Amino acid sequence: MSLRFHEIAESGHRILNPITEDKLVLLGEVARLRPGTRQLDLACGKAEALCQWALRHGVEGVGIDISEVFLRAAQERAHELGVAGQVRFERGDAGSHRAEPGAFDVVSCIGTTWIGGGLEGTIELMLPALREDGILLIGEPYWITEPPEEAYESFGFGPEAFSSLAGTFDRFEAAGLEVLEMVLADQDSWDRYAAGQWWTLSDWLRANPDDPDAEEMAEFLRRARRSHVEYGRQYLGWGVFVLRRR
Repeated sequence: MSLRFHEIAESGHRILNPITEDKLVLLGEVARLRPGTRQLDLACGKAEALCQWALRHGVEGVGIDISEVFLRAAQERAHELGVAGQVRFERGDAGSHRAEPGAFDVVSCIGTTWIGGGLEGTIELMLPALREDGILLIGEPYWITEPPEEAYESFGFGPEAFSSLAGTFDRFEAAGLEVLEMVLADQDSWDRYAAGQWWTLSDWLRANPDDPDAEEMAEFLRRARRSHVEYGRQYLGWGVFVLRRR
């Protein structure tokens, strides 16, 4: 899925992951965020988490994302919430961003571990910027139960892309991390994220029938709807995990 497709599909979303605003608030609480906490958010999208936590907990932070569209929305949101003086945003490839070593209390990558080629590679990207006793916030899918073989073609990735929830804990442990807390999506969270894109995409297709990407976008919409209702709701989980070095 191209960046442009993401920008169009998620144009009506503030949170670009299957997590509700209530659970985003909960995540900030269980992560024990405090005034003055410094956060680096890699692939921040529209930076709803960073902006909300700046407002609620006094966090100060930096968001990195490759999308000008998402960063423009992030900046508007920061001004709307009155936290523009606490957060700033940089356009760039989060996978190649190199922050000052040990400069942040929190380093987050919520739902975009593809930036490091997967979970393990993304953890390696995140750790250098984290102070010794700081925390990581990582959003990652996991298999609820093992899907049938035909599901992988629908998902667009293979069984090795993720693990079970317990297997995800094993991956964290192998990377030298301890899981402190977690906030998991539920079916409604997934529905609001996935189904919330369908109307947006349908409206875009009606308004842009002659766009060069219209045919591919229509096929993406068809596959996304089918994949979610046939396989996603049953087999694919998602959560944000609060971690620190062991």
